Amino acid sequence: MHEHFSHIYIEKRAVDRPGTERILEHFPGAKRILIDHYKDVFNRRHQDRSLQEANRSLILAVRKGTAVYPGAPVCQNFGRAHFYYASSVMNCPFNCEYCYLKGMYPSGNIVIFVNPEEIMEEVDGLLARHPVYLCISYDTDLLAWEAVTGYVSAWAAFAADRPDLSLEIRTKAAMRTGWEAYRGRRDLIFAWTLSPEAYARELEPGAAGLSARIESMRAAIRAGVTVRLALDPMIFRPGWKRAYGDLVDRIFTEISPEDIMDVAVGSFRISADYLRQMRRNQPFAASVQFPFVTEKGYCHYPDPLLKEMEGFLRKKLRMYVGEDRIFSWQGY
Repeated sequence: MHEHFSHIYIEKRAVDRPGTERILEHFPGAKRILIDHYKDVFNRRHQDRSLQEANRSLILAVRKGTAVYPGAPVCQNFGRAHFYYASSVMNCPFNCEYCYLKGMYPSGNIVIFVNPEEIMEEVDGLLARHPVYLCISYDTDLLAWEAVTGYVSAWAAFAADRPDLSLEIRTKAAMRTGWEAYRGRRDLIFAWTLSPEAYARELEPGAAGLSARIESMRAAIRAGVTVRLALDPMIFRPGWKRAYGDLVDRIFTEISPEDIMDVAVGSFRISADYLRQMRRNQPFAASVQFPFVTEKGYCHYPDPLLKEMEGFLRKKLRMYVGEDRIFSWQGY
């Protein structure tokens, strides 16, 4: 993660938190501005998200209220009955053209909540009722922030003595060292989203390149880490079939199928409300201006195209991976 912030807004109630000082140490040259509440900056009216994404500010805040939510219908639950996601950071250091966060949040700035222990207490409340499958890296790329926040290692420590808790950490980052700490942890699933090389270069600014992501997966596998491959979301572009076919061949030229726990497959889909905002903000972005169909409040490719894309990818994957290890999004 290579963010450099010129301005850091700090909630007054966050000033004395240990996590705040640890984060501030990484940005000694940033101007510090005290605020009453993060929403005063993050939710203010008439923001230009595109301009903010070119020069982000950081906001340090204390999370109050609910921070753990049931998984959305557009997210895969991998057959888990009690699927949730936790939000300890809002917005991603990367700038993927098709990211739903562009429609979900009014601001391009980053919010880091400096009280993850209170979010973990909320998870304990759920664990008192049933097992929990928790995605901790959906509203950001938590692995990309690890050097700044240490939140992945904190969540891993939290899960270590809670056998009914499984964590997924989805990422487009490249981390080549530090994996030994997670050796043999079947309760921690590190899931790399991989895209065809041209897609990664053109549609995923700031994210690690395809080669770097694959090498990061290889480093994790060598350290005995549980790894998931996520080919999700598939994006329609001219030549998509060749692009995704070449991607799968490349992945399994460099990584043994036996070293991957499973594979997630899914085509692009999104809340209609989020897509509406994304289209306003990105009038020339082909990935969000496609004529999607809307069903039950969500937008996706027309069924014939959706089935062709996902069917092609599943067939290609079956050359390397058993059907029982390929998970597809099952609709709303």
